[in-house]
Order: sequence, then C-alpha cells, then structure tokens
Amino acid sequence: MSFSFNNKSMMGYADDEIINNDSVESVHAFMDVYKVLMSPRCMNCHPSGDIPLQGDDNHLHTMFPRRGKDGKGVYAMKCQNCHQPENTAGLHTPPGNPKWQLPPADMKMVFQGRSAHDLALQIMDYNKNGHKNKAQLLEHARDTLVKAAWNMGERRPAPPTAYNDFVKAWDTWIDKGGYAPSK
Repeated sequence: MSFSFNNKSMMGYADDEIINNDSVESVHAFMDVYKVLMSPRCMNCHPSGDIPLQGDDNHLHTMFPRRGKDGKGVYAMKCQNCHQPENTAGLHTPPGNPKWQLPPADMKMVFQGRSAHDLALQIMDYNKNGHKNKAQLLEHARDTLVKAAWNMGERRPAPPTAYNDFVKAWDTWIDKGGYAPSK
C-alpha cells in the first residue's frame, strides 16, 4: 500500500520517505471514516451541486430547494420550513435537527464524487474545510447535525459504522496526522 503525504508533502517532504506508524494508522482510520462520509446520510447534504440529495439512492431532493448563500435555502424554500428541530414522526417524513442546512455556498464541502484521497485532502485543507483547525475538526464529529445522521427517522438506515466507532476513527485519523490514502 502506498500513501500520499498530504501534510508532509506540503511541507517539502518527499513522497518516498519511510512510512511511519502514525501515517499507516491515520490512513486506515480514514478509510473507516470514508465509508461513513460516502453513505447517503452524509452524501445527501454534501452534493456536488446546489440542490441537496435525498433517499438511499441519492436522488435530487424532490422539492428542488437551492443551497442559498448560507446553506439554509432561498426565499420561502428555507430548509427549516420542512426540517424541524426534531424528526417528524412517520415514514418518509423530513428528518430534523435545529442546525439543519447544507454547507454554505462559499465552502460547499462536496463529498459526492470525491475519491478517498481527494476527500481526505479537502477535509485537512484549512482553506477548503470551513476554516477549521485541528481542534475544530476533532470537535466537528461531535456536532449535533453530524450525530443526527445516526437517527434520521423511521426506516432510514444509519451510516455503515456505529457513531462511537466513527468518532474514534475520525479522531485517530486526525490525531495521527490526517494522512490521505494514495490515489
């Protein structure tokens, strides 16, 4: 297995350096994180376009809402008009959270179509991750909107990894250097 040294190569280290244990652990942890980020629960709010996705098949949101500058929709099509602070009871009802929104237009944080390599680099890049430093990235996994992915309402499957295991993998990935898997 080869690795791309996203942090160290930016600091002038060569890609053919001896791989240390932290880089190996970091990459393995990110692959567990990546499985979650590619799940419908995450992908639907991190689309390549400005219309959120929905469903387990990641189809365009049926109401065709737009991201808007702040990620909370536009005009009368605000996310929180349908997505209440808590899940609405019943099948096929909007999941809820008080922070419901897409990432803002100036920092879209697209997951859709990203390889593990590219997504790891994007998340670790301060200029592409919402201007989050290491401490803020670590805390982000504990955000109520992130955690809500594991409780989206009736018959919506959770991401493929238990929440606590995701947080552990997220923390390990970042604490061990935030390395990106090779392309």
